Amino acid sequence: MSPKRRKEVEKRLKMKLDLRCSIFVLMYIMNYLDRNNLGAARLKGLEADLQLDQNKYSTCLSILYVGYILMQIPSNMIINIVPRPSWYIGTVMLIWGMISTLSGNVKDFGGMVAIRFCIGFVEAAFLPGALLILSKWYTRSELTKRNAILFCGNLISNAFSSLVGAGVLSNMEGTLGHRAWRWLFWIEGATTMFIALFAMFILPDLPHNTRGFTEEERIVAVLRMTEDVGKADVDSEDMSPFAGLIMAVKDLKIYVMMLTFTAYVVGLSFNAFFPTLTQTLGFAYVPTLLMSAPPWVFSCIVSLINAWHADRTEERFWHIIGPILAGLAGFIISMSTENVAARYVALFLQASAYAGFIVFYSWISSSFPRPPAKRAVAIAMINAFSQLGNIAGSYVWGMKENGYRKSYGIVTAMFGVTIVGCYIFRVILQRLNKQIDEGEAARVSAGDVAEATTKVEGVSVEEGTKMVRGFRYLV
Repeated sequence: MSPKRRKEVEKRLKMKLDLRCSIFVLMYIMNYLDRNNLGAARLKGLEADLQLDQNKYSTCLSILYVGYILMQIPSNMIINIVPRPSWYIGTVMLIWGMISTLSGNVKDFGGMVAIRFCIGFVEAAFLPGALLILSKWYTRSELTKRNAILFCGNLISNAFSSLVGAGVLSNMEGTLGHRAWRWLFWIEGATTMFIALFAMFILPDLPHNTRGFTEEERIVAVLRMTEDVGKADVDSEDMSPFAGLIMAVKDLKIYVMMLTFTAYVVGLSFNAFFPTLTQTLGFAYVPTLLMSAPPWVFSCIVSLINAWHADRTEERFWHIIGPILAGLAGFIISMSTENVAARYVALFLQASAYAGFIVFYSWISSSFPRPPAKRAVAIAMINAFSQLGNIAGSYVWGMKENGYRKSYGIVTAMFGVTIVGCYIFRVILQRLNKQIDEGEAARVSAGDVAEATTKVEGVSVEEGTKMVRGFRYLV
């Protein structure tokens, strides 16, 4: 294939891929709507109807993440070996939509706890699975921007959920004899199931076997990923998913990221309580829900710009720390003043902290590039462990006194821990890059992977080894 032809095919490939992967954004919107609609329902009678006090409500929030943690690693091990991940993720979405719909039928605390646990258990497959699929198609210099577009589904859902909540909760009270908060669960759950049916046929599978691409496009897709790190993005024939698990468990970098990311998640735990925090400004529940949306729209814009620049410069550390510092400024303002305008601006700054969160996910994928079995487990391990931060975060915001000042103090400390952890991880990667430069740690692939690389690239093992040595960790 001539360079000109290769460029044409690659451009067409990425255009098709971007269009098909765009449904991930819609799926993520529904993922977060179904997970966080409890916050909106809380403002319109859910606590009174189910007789929930603060601790019971926090338990309903946190129990979701227990199921979420339990299923993440097994799910990503499965999705790494199934030939049609599109069907796997689509089916998972269909099931969680059905369970979310049943939330509207709950009669007591025990029923809500059971439903929330099941939602978390099933939803666990989505985010790590989506990140893994994207990492199989996009190079390291392309991944952050695509991850940012994916996570805009998260951010948009925070804004969209407030608008949907305002519409449903203010207009459907007593419709067909049911409370408005029940209609919120029914409508959003049914929408999730509808989207899942389309996702099964739209999502791509793997570069070598996906439907809707030409043979040339599939070959270029495989070649791009091989060139990215000098190795074929395939597991050896004798490598089991458990081999990837063992490799991941032995890697010290994973544990640094696990602890750092967990602290980051605790710091971002305000998102589940965002309508409640906005309510401290003193407005009625409909204005409160409407005012909860703009900060997340702002966060989405900041995240896209930050991710685009991170990909362009191939830098990660400062693109994570910058948004964290903005979030810290928001926390400090919220603790320091009663001024309504200042506290509302602080909510914008807090929401913008998610821009670094998105780059962090790309840092995970690029720091554990090969083999795919290890990358699948690494993404799941770090994401699963970080959900302990959501469990802890569910209780952090129980301290209402003085406008949640104590709660803001805790998340401020957690952002400080995150900054330290990111710096430590950066130093580790810099040392590894230095070892590569000095030849102290030869980046020679195993024979089976080298053989796969040779077949894909059409080069000798010696030339493939040079490609591997050209790899550097992004810091």
